[in-house]
Amino acid sequence: MDSIKFSSTVDHGSFDSGREKVVSEKYGTPSDQRDMFRMGKTQKLRRNFGFFSIFGFSMILLSTWEIQLGMAGFGLTNGGTAGLIYVYVGTVFGFGTVVLSMAEMASMFLSYLVGWLCVLGWQTGSASSAFLAGTELQALILLNHEGSYIPQPFHGTLIVIAVALFCGIFNTLLARKLPLVEGTVLILHILGFFAIIIPLWILAPRAPAKEVFTTFSNPGWPNMGLSCLVGIITPTVSLLGSDAATHMAEELQDASYTLPRAMIATAVFNGILGFLMLITFCFCLGDMEAIAQSPVGKLYPFIEVFRVGTQSISGATVMTSILIILSTFCCITNIATASRQLFAFARDQGVPFATFFAYVPPGWDIPLNAVLLTLAFTIIMACINLGSYLAYNIITSLGVCALISSYMISISCVWLKRYRKEPLLTRRFSLGKYGAAINGFAVLFLGLVFVMCFFPPAPNPNAKQMNWSVVMYVFVMIFSLLYYYFKGMKVYVGPVEYVRREQ
Repeated sequence: MDSIKFSSTVDHGSFDSGREKVVSEKYGTPSDQRDMFRMGKTQKLRRNFGFFSIFGFSMILLSTWEIQLGMAGFGLTNGGTAGLIYVYVGTVFGFGTVVLSMAEMASMFLSYLVGWLCVLGWQTGSASSAFLAGTELQALILLNHEGSYIPQPFHGTLIVIAVALFCGIFNTLLARKLPLVEGTVLILHILGFFAIIIPLWILAPRAPAKEVFTTFSNPGWPNMGLSCLVGIITPTVSLLGSDAATHMAEELQDASYTLPRAMIATAVFNGILGFLMLITFCFCLGDMEAIAQSPVGKLYPFIEVFRVGTQSISGATVMTSILIILSTFCCITNIATASRQLFAFARDQGVPFATFFAYVPPGWDIPLNAVLLTLAFTIIMACINLGSYLAYNIITSLGVCALISSYMISISCVWLKRYRKEPLLTRRFSLGKYGAAINGFAVLFLGLVFVMCFFPPAPNPNAKQMNWSVVMYVFVMIFSLLYYYFKGMKVYVGPVEYVRREQ
């Protein structure tokens, strides 16, 4: 293989030789059936996603430009406008290699430990997206009732729980409408981008380019470089989740062909939109100290930027409402992804009560119990807000480090096989001769992000300011290993790719 390339066909061997490539709503294409057979799995979910709907699913789940705005406060503290921009560009390049690596191995394999890391990462991601939507709504209430409303932690928690329940209903009673909705919300994702960026371009005052690209911020770290690296959590969260579509593979037509294209297209489009929104935000930011002193700006600086830029509370309300709607649908897609990943891992007997979580009720075509657990976990994580005002940072850091470490392990395995000149599994997207370099750089980049996501938002934190995600991360890893030692090693049935090789 001389270069990165796609293949629209693959030799199906004896399994579907002579068959027409007929698409079934339940079982998909012959290629889908062959992949399920090769993995030793029985088709339980309905394949009602196509390229456009899974592309919309991935675009909404990543929500790069929306999350860039929501996370901007952290990046402004650790790095400033210049740090935000330069670190974003570097992170886009780093995640580019990650996405290419993940696209190639979209249907290869996951180990037991990676399965647990994905469970932790995606379950936490659902809580993180619900928290973002709920607290943005709380900030919007404050914007419209400043002076008469005093936000309390339990207010935010209750709003987050309400958002989670709405998303849970959508993932159960309206689950079959999810592909249609994702395509529709994709249009809102794009139109909403212009509905926010154009008013800022026209109405908001703009800072000089020299100020934007040279203003750094350091809350007290030993040097500016370290401060910017601590701020890498902002672009990372907005670009993380390249494996989301893979967990919906059993509900996607012609998955092995469609998935890599959807993943790469999502990374490209979201990366561009995120960069344009970030540049606009930094130019329209205005007085950072005034924003930090504003009650609304303390919660979400972008809402104060909207208000100052448009000189209208109503205008800022409409713009913020667009973000809240999109953040809510991001939570819906997160719950869908987390529940499918838990379902798949439970089907391999990787978690306690595996039969319960792998159950698909007749006529539902969704892993209902896995969805309900994801909803319950999201509600429990929302309660962290009652004890720490850094709840969103803790939840986000936990999800990021879990997914990052799962990516590192998976991509490292592929890189090691390339290093040993061992053949990789049959696939319809290949990195060719660039594979080893892309995989290697991806692992190094992920290692850096993994370390930085455990840092607190500022040096010398007290107990309430500490990033306690490392404690929860270590606890889950210890629990998973103990479970494997006492039971998992006896019942865990991992991918059988190495057993059912092509004839």
